[in-house]
Amino acid sequence: MATAQSTVKVQYVGANYVTGTIFDSSWSRGQPATFPLNGVIPGFAQGIEGMRVGGRREVVIPPALGYGAQGSPPNVQPNETLVFVIDLLAVK
Repeated sequence: MATAQSTVKVQYVGANYVTGTIFDSSWSRGQPATFPLNGVIPGFAQGIEGMRVGGRREVVIPPALGYGAQGSPPNVQPNETLVFVIDLLAVK
């Protein structure tokens, strides 16, 4: 099970909640992403915590737990609500 201190391997897609515009996708790159949960936006980390390998979650992240007022130009505008679909492949 993933914890706040875990390093995870995931497949995911991230989109703007309102428009559905995809801004990032490991599936599109053809390769899973591996990263420590303490190195990503809080809402993404919180959404993965408690997941078990093989699980899938849809996570809706409000701006305060995402990129906030600064956004992440050019792909995420200020104060966007984000939605991710995440498959957890491995936990270290």
